[in-house]
Amino acid sequence: MSSFGAALAGPDQIDVGLLVVRVCIGGFLAYHGYNKVFGGGGLSGTAAWFGSIGMKWPRLQARLAATTEIAAGLALAFGLLTPLSAAGVIGIMIVAIAVAHAKVGFFVFLPNQGWEYCATIALMAWSVGVIGPGRLSLDHALDIHFTGWSGAVVTSIIGVSSASLLLATSYRPKS
Repeated sequence: MSSFGAALAGPDQIDVGLLVVRVCIGGFLAYHGYNKVFGGGGLSGTAAWFGSIGMKWPRLQARLAATTEIAAGLALAFGLLTPLSAAGVIGIMIVAIAVAHAKVGFFVFLPNQGWEYCATIALMAWSVGVIGPGRLSLDHALDIHFTGWSGAVVTSIIGVSSASLLLATSYRPKS
């Protein structure tokens, strides 16, 4: 098929698959952030838990975590600024692994949940950051193209750096 014919073609199975992955990861994470604000103990319950695990500024960090989960989750679901939204997902998952899940072990079915689920979400977000959001996305509609190795570099550096900075400055595990 000519490039003109390919440009006129509708979404293919890759575009649909990326849409499903983006909506699943992004939507679930956004709902997780929503739950931090409006679920059970609300934002004050989230802040209390953050304080109990060693976060230095638990109220601020509860707000930042919820905001990042909602904003990065929705942006990823809609395929908007995909490398940046994927980096937000990666950053949140790295912090979750470091502060809560790594000490439990690998498997998610262990009491207090191991790190496998968070790592899976982070790696799926990284993959979308590398591949790009596909044609069924706001990035495509707005003609924003930042994929491939440049998407991988942005996604990786911002995701890992933001998590590392937060952990270095704000996390003091309880003994």
